[in-house]
Amino acid sequence: MGERIRVLVAEDQDELRASLGELVAGSPRLVLVGEARDGRDAVSAVTRLRPGVVLMDIRMPVMDGLEATRTICASAPSTKVLILTTFDLDEYVYEALRAGASGFLLKNAGPAEILRAVHTVHDGNAMLAPEVTRRMIADFAARRRNPSLERFDGLTEREREVVGAIVQGMSNEEIAAELFLSRATVKTYLSRLFSKLGVRDRTQLVILAYESGYIDTLRS
Repeated sequence: MGERIRVLVAEDQDELRASLGELVAGSPRLVLVGEARDGRDAVSAVTRLRPGVVLMDIRMPVMDGLEATRTICASAPSTKVLILTTFDLDEYVYEALRAGASGFLLKNAGPAEILRAVHTVHDGNAMLAPEVTRRMIADFAARRRNPSLERFDGLTEREREVVGAIVQGMSNEEIAAELFLSRATVKTYLSRLFSKLGVRDRTQLVILAYESGYIDTLRS
C-alpha cells in the first residue's frame, strides 16, 4: 500500500475540524498527525510534525490561512497546502495559491472529494481540474498581469506542449495520451518544467502562465 500520507488539519471551527480529523484518521492511506485552530498553531505544528499535506482554512484568527500558507510554503517546501474555503471566488484563495498552496476545496465538498484532493496534491497533481479553479486563476491573474515571457524563452517545443496541456487541466495520464508519451516521461517533463520556470507545482505554473501573458501565446 505504500507509506501513508501525514495530514495536518488547520480549521477554526471546532465541529468541522473534528469532522475532518475523523475523516482523515479513518482513511487507511492517511494518518492524522495533528490539528490546529489558527494559522500560528498551524505553522508551529508543521515545523514540529512535518506533514505531507495541510488542510488549511483560509479564514482563521491570530494568523489567517494566507499568511500561514506563505510561511509554510517558504519554510517547508515538501509540505503541500490544500486551502479550505466557503467561497469559490475568494480573492484570499488566489493569493494563497500565489503564496504556494497547491489547490483549494470548498468546505461543503464531500468526503470522497476531500480524500481524493489530499492524494492529488500530495502526488504533485495540483487541484486544477474543476472549471471554477481555472476561472478564478484567470480572473485574478488578469488583474495582476505583468507581461514577461522571458522565463518561457528556454522551453523546447515539446515542453511548450506540456505547458499547454497543464493549463487545460489535463492529468498526467491525459497528457501522456495526448502527446503519445509514457507517464514516466510526462513526470520527467514536469520536473524539468518546474525547475526551469522556478515553480513548485502545476498551480504555480498555471498562475505564471496567466500573469506573464504566456497564456495568450497558447491561444494564438
